[in-house]
Amino acid sequence: MSRRYLMLLVFGGGICTLGIELTASRLLAPYFGTSQLIWANVIGLTLLYLTAGYTIGGRWADKRPELGLLCTIIAVAGVFSAIIPLLSHPILKWSLSAFESFSVGVFVGSLLGVLALFSIPITLLGMVSPFAIRLAIKSTDGAGKAAGNLYAISTLGSIIGTFLPVLLLIPLVGTAMTIYIFAGGLILIALPGLWVERRRAAMLATAALIGVIVIALFPIGQIKAADCARCELILEDDSAYNYIQIVERDNGAQGQMIGLVLNEGQAIHSIYFPRFAETGNPADLLTGGPWDFYNVAPYFYANRDPESITSMAMVGSAAGSVPKQFLAIYGSDSVVDGVEIDPRIAELGREYFAMQDTAFYAAKGETAQFPNFNTYITDGRVFFAGNDQKYDIIGMDAYKQPYIPFHLTTKEFFETVRDHLAPGGVAVVNAGRPGTDYRLANVLASTMSSVFPQVYMIDVPANSNTMLIGVPASVGDGVQNFMANLERIQDPTLRTVMQMALDTNSNKKPIRLWQPTDETRVFTDDKAPVEWVIDQIIVNVVNEGP
Repeated sequence: MSRRYLMLLVFGGGICTLGIELTASRLLAPYFGTSQLIWANVIGLTLLYLTAGYTIGGRWADKRPELGLLCTIIAVAGVFSAIIPLLSHPILKWSLSAFESFSVGVFVGSLLGVLALFSIPITLLGMVSPFAIRLAIKSTDGAGKAAGNLYAISTLGSIIGTFLPVLLLIPLVGTAMTIYIFAGGLILIALPGLWVERRRAAMLATAALIGVIVIALFPIGQIKAADCARCELILEDDSAYNYIQIVERDNGAQGQMIGLVLNEGQAIHSIYFPRFAETGNPADLLTGGPWDFYNVAPYFYANRDPESITSMAMVGSAAGSVPKQFLAIYGSDSVVDGVEIDPRIAELGREYFAMQDTAFYAAKGETAQFPNFNTYITDGRVFFAGNDQKYDIIGMDAYKQPYIPFHLTTKEFFETVRDHLAPGGVAVVNAGRPGTDYRLANVLASTMSSVFPQVYMIDVPANSNTMLIGVPASVGDGVQNFMANLERIQDPTLRTVMQMALDTNSNKKPIRLWQPTDETRVFTDDKAPVEWVIDQIIVNVVNEGP
């Protein structure tokens, strides 16, 4: 075989090594999320497997510098890659019991168990480059050039393997099929060498390739059941950013509920009650959850009237629950800019959640009912960087539960938000909290207080969430203003939510002005260890048990 064939093997190995690594993170996302902790495990163990592969491959190549052996190694890597989706499925199902029983042993064991599935194919692929270099070098003359060329080809393949699954394959065909494509590709490129050097191995590899194709054509089925109590799964999908579930359930007097669940399913990210389409009553959009409270945040200002509230930006608008409420309460001509980084979520919002932005009507060729409701597919900070619009409410819920993108928790980000508030505007952040653990809420409030003179807190009655409301100028006694506004306002939907904010129960503290506690840290773009805070909360929950 020619040196060009060696380059093909190295190039294909490079594509599949990084491609399988990137796909591993998506295989884990529905169960373990996409936090830095998970990425650290995926990357760290991949490097460990590659290290072992480089060492073993170099030694094998010196002992048996045979093209047939190299092709066998690649084909076997393909076979073991194809096994990953089949074996990972029951292990990942088992991991769900970790969330139910708070068993850290099950959680860690299942995580490492799945990552161990990648050990054989990644280790074998790590053997490819040193093996190919040994075959390419016939003498010391030109050895450096040959090694450099092969490493360059391998790296070029790795670059393609980094983008191919994320930008094309996973959104197009899903996670399992992406792994099957890489597995079949490895076997396919190994076959020419095997037919020349090892006929029996070539026949086995051909049979394995046929098997991979058959498995790919008859997939396992749904990845997991609906991640929502008493819910039925309507749809599951993989986007470039998330594992997505659309679920439904009967909510009794509220009728049918449609919900959006992402990744490991620790939260519902959007809720819609289809009966609103029949009644047109804004109260039928109320959820009892954090979505309801964005629209009452401006009433910490004294003598605030609903007529003065005309615009909102929602960072992390998901399937449009908050914008839909805002438009129903404040009028169809209101300016609403939804910011969502995942285009697939926006598409599903239009399809299942009646998210009727301008793109919804443009696709149907109709005049927009809400002419100033636009959805922007971008990151929140990028959106504000290119936008001079001022808003009465800027909401922030761009979180992959339980983790928060650090760059949306910093002083610099909140300064940008403040600069985009209209006079009398408010910044509203949804912070999760298990039970009475306010560590995350307090550190976010501490950071916000470095930008906003006052930060108010509303505990959501039915959920473990706290809404943080930053006002860019002191409003005096904001809680008293809120109560006085409730007495004045006639809108029944606003009154319902404001009363929920004021009520107390065992799950919530009273509405209040945030006061510095033991937590005085201010997160910055340079240092924002938000995942440390959340990991400490998770460990505390596990230690306390159910």
